[in-house]
Amino acid sequence: MRVLVVEDNADMGAYLGQGLREQGFAVDVVTDGRQGFDYASTGVYDLLILDRMLPGEEGLQVLRQLRARGIQTPSIFLTAKGTVDDRVLGLDAGADDYLVKPFSFAELLARIRVVLRRGTEAAPPVLQVADLVLDPASRIVERGGQRLELSAKQFALLHYLMRQAGQVVDRTMIQEHVWNYEFDGLTNVVDVHINRLRNKVDKGFDRPLIHTLRGVGYVLREE
Repeated sequence: MRVLVVEDNADMGAYLGQGLREQGFAVDVVTDGRQGFDYASTGVYDLLILDRMLPGEEGLQVLRQLRARGIQTPSIFLTAKGTVDDRVLGLDAGADDYLVKPFSFAELLARIRVVLRRGTEAAPPVLQVADLVLDPASRIVERGGQRLELSAKQFALLHYLMRQAGQVVDRTMIQEHVWNYEFDGLTNVVDVHINRLRNKVDKGFDRPLIHTLRGVGYVLREE
């Protein structure tokens, strides 16, 4: 999943970016409200984490403008402005949650899980294709009852493929959801990661689930 963090404090932005990447998210961090609005307007993000007090454009206004454009990306305000009135303003602006600094990173992760579940009501909390099971909450992946040990990037890639199960996804779609804007799309990194993931998901099992459509992309499905 891909997250946009809009935070003008460089240390806080780096802390959030590192922590979320360690949890398998693809993360972009920007430092002012106008840039945050431009990035969020692309619609490629699964979650927005916004500060309230931002240069260029205040966080409330950023979110109001996004909602006015019909962009309903799940959003969490992460801010030092913590009065009841502040919380009400944030939620009324269209935020899905409001967390006050200082905060526990474990609590932020818990709130992210809740907001993402709420934002994808049609998707089951636990994903399954054939005998492959992925639990986003516990980050456990099993096939045929056998635990698979995946890196954070492999987990993020498999999570995306399973959310799109049965649908062909091309390299650009994968890049947009699993990598950030620093990714070099001219490399074969996607193919390398797909091959490594296939070795863990399909190797040793009778039926392959990750399929390559030459010149088109990839699909995860039961044949």
